[in-house]
Amino acid sequence: MITLTEYRSTLKIPLKKTTLCFLVKKDKVLLGMKKIGFGKGRWNGFGGKVKIGENEFESALRELEEESGVRGVKYKHYALLHFYFPLVDPKEMWNQQVFVYLIDKWQGSPKESNEMIPKWFDLNSLPFDKMWPDDVHWVPKVLSNEFVEAHFMFGKNDSLLDFELETK
Repeated sequence: MITLTEYRSTLKIPLKKTTLCFLVKKDKVLLGMKKIGFGKGRWNGFGGKVKIGENEFESALRELEEESGVRGVKYKHYALLHFYFPLVDPKEMWNQQVFVYLIDKWQGSPKESNEMIPKWFDLNSLPFDKMWPDDVHWVPKVLSNEFVEAHFMFGKNDSLLDFELETK
């Protein structure tokens, strides 16, 4: 099997830019159960693709509001993640560069959308068994206010094959 470093060196198509937001309050974080599309059946933050004409933060706020009904007010950029799926044709655009934000001030109350079911979790009891397999490596660091830059490579059935992670 190809290594993460080897795979990254072969890429000719730029990574799709996406965003991810986590609402945090005291010792809790809001996650959403994905109901449709990429990541269906998993708990995750709120986010999606950066549209033409948007910057990453504008995209993050738009996606957060679309998926949870909440409008972010105060935020901080806490991670830059890169996800690679070598078994999927790169033209499918599964390879992603993800800008992760923590939001600790917002307007509105989280509500279910056609894409996500929101639920608050204690920071010490996140449902990692129902999240992406990479999340256990970086989410706790971000929720502890560490900046993370990481690369993750996935195999069959979204298994985590390899990763590189650096905190700053």
